[in-house]
Amino acid sequence: MRVSAHPALVALGAVGALGAAAAVWGIGIERYLFTVRDVTAPALAPGSAPIRVLHISDAHMAPWQHRKQDWLASLAQLKPDLIVNTGDNLGHRDGLAGIRRAFAPFAGVPGVFVHGSNDIQAPSPRNPLRYFAGPSQRHHEPEMLDTDAMDAYFTDELGWTDLNNAAARLTIAGDTIDAFGVSDAHRDWDRLEDLPEALAALGPRDAGTSVLGVTHAPYQRVLNGFIGLDADAIFGGHTHGGQVCLPGYGALVANCDIPLKQAKGLSTWTLDGRSVPLNVSAGCGHSIYAPVRFACRPEATLLTLTAREHDSASR
Repeated sequence: MRVSAHPALVALGAVGALGAAAAVWGIGIERYLFTVRDVTAPALAPGSAPIRVLHISDAHMAPWQHRKQDWLASLAQLKPDLIVNTGDNLGHRDGLAGIRRAFAPFAGVPGVFVHGSNDIQAPSPRNPLRYFAGPSQRHHEPEMLDTDAMDAYFTDELGWTDLNNAAARLTIAGDTIDAFGVSDAHRDWDRLEDLPEALAALGPRDAGTSVLGVTHAPYQRVLNGFIGLDADAIFGGHTHGGQVCLPGYGALVANCDIPLKQAKGLSTWTLDGRSVPLNVSAGCGHSIYAPVRFACRPEATLLTLTAREHDSASR
């Protein structure tokens, strides 16, 4: 006599098989499917020439991650005019060795950077399911990383500009750009109150100068503050695009208070009737303690900023 399996057992087995297949895909395949997202946004002062911005974020680099290092190095072939690095470069106490290998081809290309917490504190083991319970909390007694060495590499060897609670005036592709940024808002290290003075120290701004705001964690208070400081475009990271997403739906968490639909990609942020492009990078890495991506490929963004047809009347 043939005995049929109980329907509940069949269903349980199917769910288990599906979960195993998803784990194999997310851990063994998708986290290596590096991609470049190519988008365009009108953000520059009228009459400005286009600027090609390579937005890199959340490398979470460990020294053995050679595939990621090779891919990042290959992005120099895109010949960007400006690199915007929104932090969390390090993912291991020796991560700077991998960052050096990855970013060496960018030496001499203008760039700006801000810190994420993992540029300062090493990651620690944790239950990955806690990520879905809401924004992560700060650790107790973290291992401190050699942030000064990383910053020296970025500024002295690559020629990039530190925008951690600071501002700078740059010449990019022949046009003047004012840029400002904050340190990691997820750790409350942002000092928005310091930026007006930092911007004032740059001197009077010409009418044709465009303004870029850079943050690691795109908290709403930061985005609103940036618009209040006349940012024409805003760059953020931190969210990993959700990292483990639901196909057809998107991010389940953002690890900050940005709306989930804006946890990855190019959108707009509006305050008091003024809207500016907002690009949130899904990042190209992950914690070494959560080596998975699902329905959220690791990425960098090539964002071409073009001139607006008309200047913002409410600026």
